[in-house]
Amino acid sequence: MNKNSSIVIIGGVIVAITIIVGLYGFQEKEAEKDSDEEIEIAGYDPTDATMDKKLEEVKNAKDGNYFQPAPGEWIRSGPFEIDRLKYRLGDKVFLRVGELHPDEKGQIAFLKQTNDTHYTVFQTIPFDGQSKAAFNYYTDIKLSVPLQLCTLDDVLGEWTVVFRGTDHPNIKFEVTNEFVPGQEGRFESVC
Repeated sequence: MNKNSSIVIIGGVIVAITIIVGLYGFQEKEAEKDSDEEIEIAGYDPTDATMDKKLEEVKNAKDGNYFQPAPGEWIRSGPFEIDRLKYRLGDKVFLRVGELHPDEKGQIAFLKQTNDTHYTVFQTIPFDGQSKAAFNYYTDIKLSVPLQLCTLDDVLGEWTVVFRGTDHPNIKFEVTNEFVPGQEGRFESVC
């Protein structure tokens, strides 16, 4: 075989590979486009309001308009801190405890003010600096039949975090009348 025919054969193979790769890429883009259209219309029932909501969520996620949590502010009282001053309904309260002294022992209490003189203890979390100097904890503000937090109004407003067994000042935060998307149904009356 001579040198010129080898170059022609190699050139032909390169052209053929380029054409095959180009066609494969075109088919992938078309398949992706088709699957996006299927997401928008597959199983769609215009009489079902929940379907409209789900379709809107899919479209928003596809467009990059999806839910993002509020940025943290970190309110501190000694070794205790929470991630913000205001929470929406459905947000989780992130509690961070760090650098407890070995002699610090007590309870972290989440309280909801029920009237001018009374509070409802929503949750308590024990701590003991001798056994664990640092930890993180999430709590979910929600309705509760045993605590008589029965309606949306019972959880809205000012809350207090108390550090029993210490001299650290309380931290106050607020639960606002805004919902984390998709959490609305969790706050229907339970009592």
